[in-house]
Amino acid sequence: MCRENTTTRSRSSFRLAISGAAALALTGLFAGPAAAQESAVLEEIVVTAQKREEALQDVPISVATMSGERLNALFSGSEDVLALSGRVPGLYANSSNGRVAPRFYLRGLGNIDFDLAASQPVSIIMDDVVMENVALKSFPLFDMQQVEVIRGPQGTLFGRNTTAGIIKFNTVRPSHETSGYAKASWATFDTINLEGGVGGSLIDDTLAVRASVLKRDRDDWITNAHTGRKSLGDYDEAAGRIQLLWTPNDTFSALLLYQIRDLDATSSIFRANVFTTGSNSLNQNYDREVVYYDEGDDNPASYNSIGTTLNLQWDFDNATAVSITSWQEAQGFSRGDIDGGVVNFFATPTPPSGITFADTFVLCPFPCDPARTWPGEILTPSLTQDGTDTKQFTQEFRLASLSDGPLSWQLGFFYFDSEFDVTTENFASAGFVSSQDTKVRQKNKAWAVFAQGSYDVTDRLTLTAGLRQTVDEKDFEVLQFAQLWIDLGSPVLAATPINVEDDQLSGEVSANFAMTDSSSLYARYANGFRAQTIQGRDIAFEGLPSVASPETINSVEAGYKAELADNRVRLNMAAFWYEIDDMQFSIIGGASNTNQVINASFNDTEIKDPTLATVPCGSGLCTPTDPVDPSDPARRLINGNPFPTAPESTYNLTLRYGAPVGKSSEIYVLTDWAFYGESNINLYEATEFRIDNQFEGGLRIGYINDESGWEVAAFGRNITDEDNVLGAIDFSNLTGFVNEPRIWGVEVRYDFGD
Repeated sequence: MCRENTTTRSRSSFRLAISGAAALALTGLFAGPAAAQESAVLEEIVVTAQKREEALQDVPISVATMSGERLNALFSGSEDVLALSGRVPGLYANSSNGRVAPRFYLRGLGNIDFDLAASQPVSIIMDDVVMENVALKSFPLFDMQQVEVIRGPQGTLFGRNTTAGIIKFNTVRPSHETSGYAKASWATFDTINLEGGVGGSLIDDTLAVRASVLKRDRDDWITNAHTGRKSLGDYDEAAGRIQLLWTPNDTFSALLLYQIRDLDATSSIFRANVFTTGSNSLNQNYDREVVYYDEGDDNPASYNSIGTTLNLQWDFDNATAVSITSWQEAQGFSRGDIDGGVVNFFATPTPPSGITFADTFVLCPFPCDPARTWPGEILTPSLTQDGTDTKQFTQEFRLASLSDGPLSWQLGFFYFDSEFDVTTENFASAGFVSSQDTKVRQKNKAWAVFAQGSYDVTDRLTLTAGLRQTVDEKDFEVLQFAQLWIDLGSPVLAATPINVEDDQLSGEVSANFAMTDSSSLYARYANGFRAQTIQGRDIAFEGLPSVASPETINSVEAGYKAELADNRVRLNMAAFWYEIDDMQFSIIGGASNTNQVINASFNDTEIKDPTLATVPCGSGLCTPTDPVDPSDPARRLINGNPFPTAPESTYNLTLRYGAPVGKSSEIYVLTDWAFYGESNINLYEATEFRIDNQFEGGLRIGYINDESGWEVAAFGRNITDEDNVLGAIDFSNLTGFVNEPRIWGVEVRYDFGD
């Protein structure tokens, strides 16, 4: 839903977009005209959901796109990739690592695992390269051509770990036409966003370039009341990208892309006992701009990454060949006062007024003297730092048809090779000495062959089918044990290297029927799998690694797509059903503060496994509502629960009104809203860890001059200043973390060229 650039504005314009998603429900998208002319119609949206350019309305898959003005509005206040959450039907996102390691959920499928080795069923594809490790998924978005959210299993063309779908980011590519943009914004908390891109010919018709840069900065805005300093909430991020496109003739092209990122920021803000036992409402201990930390060094995070991709394409008479070679790496850490409060062993000072406190025997992890804790009762002091060093190599070869006949096809080969180390620093590091941290290494190699074909049975009916064979192998080893476990002779020292390997066949069949020139029906069956997972973080907490078998999904979907009202309204609807076997759940927290992966069966939007149980709420402060496991009173049965962090429904609304000013200018108002239904934070259900309905909205008021290319706008994000709970930690107390605060700002943008 992009604004058309036009030099004639004969009347005011109004645009409305409404979309929603819920399990076993309909999803829809309505859009008004893209410009203010009487004859204005919707622009055709081209997507690459099937690794070739196709019109959105012709693809037999549920795809949502975002680009242009709407995408720009979302990131007005220097938001990170999590700003996409709720802005596309069925998409939800959060993070417990600040501006790194985001977690994505599509149609309710996701992974609550916060570990840097976590696998996810939503794959991130950036410029045709999979970003597998969570440290790679958070690369900032700038100079974007389009974002595509492709829902449902995508195992044929994109492979493993796409059981929920794909989020595909396509940046602006080089061209021989000189063009670019520059924009600058300032907002609350001295939030600054500077970005720009410029491209054109270096050698006419032979060598083109595109260079893009980003700089984001925010001052500290959260006060650590324990130290009396305003010392949390800041970030300083810089990123750049350069692309060279070489086209020596009409049959060959080579695109070289290099990108880099550097981030220093505050990690997630954990807030002790912001829930009261028996309630999920934020209580008197919560103040968005105040925390009480006695550890964590103000929760710093620092990451840097680089990536290089070479995309080669050869065009023959009847086919095109593509080779995509990529190397990605990232290094960094995040540190946090996980208990979110103060544990004072050496004195009994009076805590600040207005918050709760307790005098309690604290486990740390052995019995200690009584301590005074605040906010509220804190049973386990916890300071943790996790870091990763990730390297990834991918190679894809693809051959696709170019003929205009009824049959189109593509086949290919894919190779993936990654290695990453995860270092955990905690109480077992014997004084937090880096040489005595826990350090584990995982290696993952996978290869696949795939093929897909489409056949036009008639002018209106197209059938598509595809298959992919994948082999996936993972290795795990402990490089270094924490000094405390060595001193104690802990059982974790017996951990041996782990090797798991599996092969899976994925496939899909679909039919697309064009009812008219502007409407179509489609049906699709697809399956896929998430590769086996090894979770080894518990080695740092005197636990053993856990292994989960591959999960598989079978999905059936039917949809209707149409352009109505003389191409002024675009309607996309889909109904879907899926079943997952051996679903990989992560057990986070609980009585032992574990981080393990397990398998369970899954049907519809409900866990179906009468034997699956977990130990809830390690602090003992929450109120579990699940049935007690007869075989172990400490455990609760979770059969019938929804899976965690999956809102029952998501809806979004976008409104835009524009009024012409003269012949080439416009004043506009744009507002966007996201609504989330109820959800569980954990696998188990507890009164305190049930999130109620939530919403968040944005506003943008601007002036555009299409002839000069200038735009000036005022904007606001989270304009009603909602305090939305994003997650919680249960093992020490009733810790929670929340969304970003309201900000207001101004932005200036200049576009030039074609």
